[in-house]
Amino acid sequence: MVKAVTRNISVSVETSFLENDSDPEQQYFVWAYRITIENTGKETVQLLNRYWQITDAQGRGQEVRGAGVVGEQPVLAPGESYTYSSGTPLNTASGFMRGSYHMKNKAGEDFDIEVPAFSLDSPHDAPQLH
Repeated sequence: MVKAVTRNISVSVETSFLENDSDPEQQYFVWAYRITIENTGKETVQLLNRYWQITDAQGRGQEVRGAGVVGEQPVLAPGESYTYSSGTPLNTASGFMRGSYHMKNKAGEDFDIEVPAFSLDSPHDAPQLH
């Protein structure tokens, strides 16, 4: 698991390779990731948008932007957490992701929090430091 903390909001990420959804012979590899966002601060915040940079083992990248996460824009009061799962495919047996969430507090202040870089490794490739 990897973790980053920005403005008293922690983002933890766990990944798993989905062998049954992947097809290595066709260069199609799929991962699930589970993210927990925890508000350890003193202000209520809402996640409005997400931004992802997804990079495969050959350095090819794509950016993904959108409203919320998995169709939701969760509000987190102090001490609350929110967990969701999603996934991503690649055409290589490894890669990595990193990103940010655009947040707003009750006072109307906008800010971004870091989603730490995390590796997408499969048993079809030697583990690499990204």
